[in-house]
Amino acid sequence: MAAHVQIGNETIGLGHPTYVIGEIGINHNGDVGVAKKLIDVAALAGAQAVKFQKRTPAISTPADMKDTRRETPWGEMSYLEYRYRVEFEREQYTEIAAHAARQGVDWFASPWDVPSVGFLESMGVATHKVASASVTDLPLLRELALTGKPIILSTGMSTMEQIDAAVGILGTERLVILHATSTYPLPAEEANLNMIPVLSARYRVPVGYSGHERGLQISIAAVALGACVVERHITLDRAMWGSDQAASLEPHGFMSLVRDIRITNQAMGDGTKRIMAGEHAQMKRLRRPNPVGQA
Repeated sequence: MAAHVQIGNETIGLGHPTYVIGEIGINHNGDVGVAKKLIDVAALAGAQAVKFQKRTPAISTPADMKDTRRETPWGEMSYLEYRYRVEFEREQYTEIAAHAARQGVDWFASPWDVPSVGFLESMGVATHKVASASVTDLPLLRELALTGKPIILSTGMSTMEQIDAAVGILGTERLVILHATSTYPLPAEEANLNMIPVLSARYRVPVGYSGHERGLQISIAAVALGACVVERHITLDRAMWGSDQAASLEPHGFMSLVRDIRITNQAMGDGTKRIMAGEHAQMKRLRRPNPVGQA
């Protein structure tokens, strides 16, 4: 087990600044220009990373959905055709990697199948993210464990037994666990933030929070409960086409979130009670001296 995990130049764990991930996912709608603008948003906000999703659509698309017809901005097409339409390949990710490097943020992705792990390894990502949907995909977890890279594991839609099995495969030496509830958008009554200290005590690894709520309050509360990582979906406009847009933060909201996370980090302190520097003048002005001889 590890109290701290190194991802790129950032140290993840208690006592270090919260590692903020702007989840781009497929909110780029297959447009590299949109992806670059979202990287710019994350960098301007002060996030340390952006995350995408990587699929081999022929493998990761459920068989019963491949031929399902879907209305898209590019016309009606099968669900499989749509998955290919929004998927980036090497040329696009090379461009994305270069842009992220210029902006000083890490980039990585959630691989949804074994070949996608190899693809991301060839792109030199610093870490891999396990999507909540993949917690029970044991062949994928085994492939990820073989990379030797730090792994960020989301835990939505999962039982403790399923998380135990995933952790058993991934190990705890380079593992970060994210508490998550996979409801889009997330209502407050399903957030269950008290799982953050529970997961921390059970696995003794850095624990964070992956949120799908509309506002900022739940994510800030997660930081106060010890979340070392916060991941939130970002979009240029929630009215854009796509399944994750409505549960995403627009640029101003994401910038406000990162600002408030940094303030919360500063406010947590070290838990040692002492008179603070700003209190001395108030103490001198307001506190009556003790009478001589009395405690």
